[in-house]
Amino acid sequence: MNVVEHAVVSGGGTYEEPIRIVAPPDVREFVRARGGKLYVWTVPHFSPRITITLLETATTRPAGPAERFVRFSAGDFDLYLDSGPLAWPDELVLELKRRRRLVRAYWNDCAYVM
Repeated sequence: MNVVEHAVVSGGGTYEEPIRIVAPPDVREFVRARGGKLYVWTVPHFSPRITITLLETATTRPAGPAERFVRFSAGDFDLYLDSGPLAWPDELVLELKRRRRLVRAYWNDCAYVM
């Protein structure tokens, strides 16, 4: 399991606390084979009782303004994160779902953020 203990903002960002990025070798290989970039963003879902924010990932930039993503160096690939209105996670765990061939992201050990 590869862990980037101190992934920091690339390109002059103002974020001061590092994010711990946990990415096993299969995730790293998957992302590198698709251009070396992984995008992770939040998607809020609203209901009358609760708001839950899910995480989406892609190896190509999703539609929308590019500046909404902050680039982190994750060693041998770049992680682009859009946390929306939420504070950055302390840890972002990445896992490859082989059956669907996609990366799942877990925000502080959760598949969703509340």
